[in-house]
Amino acid sequence: MSYDLNILFIRSSAKSGTCPYLAPRQSMLWRAQAIHGLRSTRPRDRVRRMCLIAFAWRAHPRWPLVVIANRDEFHVRPTTPADFLVDAPDVFGGIDLRAGGSWLLVSKWRRLAAITNVRVGLSPETAPCSRGELVKTFATSDASAAEFIAAIASHAHEYGRFNLLLWDGVSLHCVGNHPQFHSMEVAPGMHALSNADLDEDWPKARRVKRALTDWLSAQTDVPDARIDAEPLFAALADTIPAADAELPDTGVGLEIERRLSPPFVIGDTYGTRCSTLVLASSSGIEMSERRFGANGIPDGCGGFAPGDT
Repeated sequence: MSYDLNILFIRSSAKSGTCPYLAPRQSMLWRAQAIHGLRSTRPRDRVRRMCLIAFAWRAHPRWPLVVIANRDEFHVRPTTPADFLVDAPDVFGGIDLRAGGSWLLVSKWRRLAAITNVRVGLSPETAPCSRGELVKTFATSDASAAEFIAAIASHAHEYGRFNLLLWDGVSLHCVGNHPQFHSMEVAPGMHALSNADLDEDWPKARRVKRALTDWLSAQTDVPDARIDAEPLFAALADTIPAADAELPDTGVGLEIERRLSPPFVIGDTYGTRCSTLVLASSSGIEMSERRFGANGIPDGCGGFAPGDT
């Protein structure tokens, strides 16, 4: 199923109590869930923190796009395991049950959207719209990345601070709204995106980008049946904190910077919830997800490959 961007981004009634750029279908869903006590009529608490993405874009002859990513979030936040979406059966990924959006989705038609937040101090965000909506809207649409970017430019400030990666099967773009709206077509090569600008040299980003580079260099002559992704998941599972001298200063204090500095964050209330690998070839796309509970305890896995339904 795909959605017309002109429908998805129309303004709802100001009386609806929901994001003014939601489709009427989504606004009605939120109101129904509010009536039954499943969510507030003004769902503002929608912090979605996929904190680390490394990707290779047109850097390998077999895969035009390879993505590895960790999503960090509070463990109590309800989330579905990665699966085909009920309302978009060609789209695969997890859904945030509190706000209805996602942090990473792929389409069997060779599309991908992934998002991180931008870390700026400890003050909570109060934006009226959930950035996860952007991921789901793009992944379930037929719009090109450029068309989608043009459609959100005027109201991007209505979402929490974000970095958004969009692949439409042809071009790859990175979009953000902090400190103001900006977008760029991504150049071929190795890249990393955390809670700052694209390719900001944070220690965790540097580590996983290096691991992805090393893994790809070893895959040139490996048959598909013998591809071993364990080194990539091992890199995403790295829990070693960065040295203090390497830490960024995002306004959250030294202790929190230390806790968030490794690629894999461990905690009893907050930490890495899933690790994801996406391999996109000229013929299809596949995705693997490993999930984790409190303190990094494994909590299942899943994925799909071309031909799965």
